[in-house]
Amino acid sequence: MSYNIDNKGYYGEFGGAFVPEVLYKCTDELRRAYIPIIESEEFQSEYRALLRDYVGRPNPLYEAKRLSEKYGARIFLKREDLNHTGAHKINNALGQILLAKKMGKTQIIAETGAGQHGVATATVCALMNMPCTVFMGETDIQRQMPNVERMKMLGTRVQSVTSGNMTLKDAVNEAIRYWCCHPADTFYIMGSAVGPHPYPDIVARLQSIISEEIKEQLPEKAGRDYPDYLMACVGGGSNAIGTFYHYLDDERVTLVAAEAGGMGWDTDKTAATIHSGSVGILHGSKTLVLQTPDGQVIEPYSISAGLDYPGIGPVHAHLAQSGRATIYSVNDDEAVRAAYELTRLEGIIPAMESAHILAVLPKMNLKPSDVVVITVSGRGDKDMLNFLNNKQYAE
Repeated sequence: MSYNIDNKGYYGEFGGAFVPEVLYKCTDELRRAYIPIIESEEFQSEYRALLRDYVGRPNPLYEAKRLSEKYGARIFLKREDLNHTGAHKINNALGQILLAKKMGKTQIIAETGAGQHGVATATVCALMNMPCTVFMGETDIQRQMPNVERMKMLGTRVQSVTSGNMTLKDAVNEAIRYWCCHPADTFYIMGSAVGPHPYPDIVARLQSIISEEIKEQLPEKAGRDYPDYLMACVGGGSNAIGTFYHYLDDERVTLVAAEAGGMGWDTDKTAATIHSGSVGILHGSKTLVLQTPDGQVIEPYSISAGLDYPGIGPVHAHLAQSGRATIYSVNDDEAVRAAYELTRLEGIIPAMESAHILAVLPKMNLKPSDVVVITVSGRGDKDMLNFLNNKQYAE
């Protein structure tokens, strides 16, 4: 079985491009352009130079000794939190704006939930002198105010979205509406491995630098270039597919993902799409969706703004359905407890999103010989208010 995208834009039964007619020309233009551009020597040279000199890659693969001692295995943390702007999102935003420039686009739009993709997009737009609008749900604006101010300082217009639950889903809806009205000159920098083909593949290719570096760094640390367990949180799934990319066909590696259970995957306050969703169409892609029996999208809930999404990237729907990846649902309280645990044991404050995958460690039966790599997708500065409001989990 193949776990990569096919020539029609599908991962198994999931994927495709279900877009309004007004956007067909845009997505088709992007589909024809992206591989020749991304695989060109000119693009790769410019992109990798910026990853090195601007983003600060390669970032460390850190052996977490105290965390390892607690869970009885060798646990390594891939430190995406140390990137410029504080998360993995910059890898993708930088690549997509280079793609936009080479396609002759003159303005950028994006959506954001936790604000990290918005900050990354605003950052690269400042770098490349491109006007930018970021759509963000009003709920997320209130709970992620530091990132909102960062975007504004970088010169980006933050467009508040007040429809629906006023979170990530609604921000994507508004971004797509705007794109429909300005298709000729606008490039939509999609923040995660979601949306119509070719976006899931573009994001996967640009985030694959994560697994590329893991493969290069592990031999020195562990004596081999593959771990026994490779772990990442998943909302839309950009950091997870970046973490898994170069190991998808390596059956020696167990792929583990954590989605946001909210108050519980079996409640109506959840964002656990794989556990609670069903096959449907969302934002231009056939995937698993939180929806009613008649196909109406159910508003998701999570303490984490970056995982508060009613769908999942089609690649992750395929990995889950095929059994290639093991998916855990992690509740709010488990995630907060795990964030405090990493902070107290290792002096690393993770993003609330990253805390979800850390919370899976107590659910696993690890052996002393196991090599575990966990991607810390971002740093926790943006989540301090949430942490302060949940001090009961500090002990």
